Amino acid sequence: MSDIEKIKELRERTGAGIMDCKTALKEANNDIERAVEILREKGIAKSAKKLDREVKEGIVHAYIHPGDKLGVLVEVNCETDFVARTREFMNFVHDIAMHIAASAPIAVSRDDFPQDVLESEKKIYRAQAESAGKPPHVVEKIVEGKLENFFKEKCLLEQPFIKNPEITIEEYVKEHIGKFGENIRIKRFARFRIGED
Repeated sequence: MSDIEKIKELRERTGAGIMDCKTALKEANNDIERAVEILREKGIAKSAKKLDREVKEGIVHAYIHPGDKLGVLVEVNCETDFVARTREFMNFVHDIAMHIAASAPIAVSRDDFPQDVLESEKKIYRAQAESAGKPPHVVEKIVEGKLENFFKEKCLLEQPFIKNPEITIEEYVKEHIGKFGENIRIKRFARFRIGED
């Protein structure tokens, strides 16, 4: 594969600019996989600087799963209407909606969990550990560990992305912050399934 073909493939896979792809390939000794990692790392580092910027634009997207028994409404914000109207942004939001449909998160981030839900979970974990005869100091560690797993399972940003389980939704968002050059925030969502409350 020629250098030009490698740059083209790298651009298609990452959305990075030509010069960034050339630099990453050089740094990775022409190893495309390593170059992808380098670009992802740089994109995530760049995106971290944008996380505090205000987001007032964006879209609300509706996804209805085939069979019409499951649907998702999601609001994703960005900084400008220009980015919000691009096909790439709409595809990104569609991916988020499909992920929500498939993975059934309860909240966007840890901070969004209702306190009564967390207290209920802790109570269940504590009762399980105590009924197994664990000493009090061990019970608390078990509760903390199970609560961490609960967050990874039910917090949208911490879930493994269904299209690429090697990254979390938070990392997927940060990749796109780097791609679009704007802050992006998943503000809220609602998931509806026939027969569920």
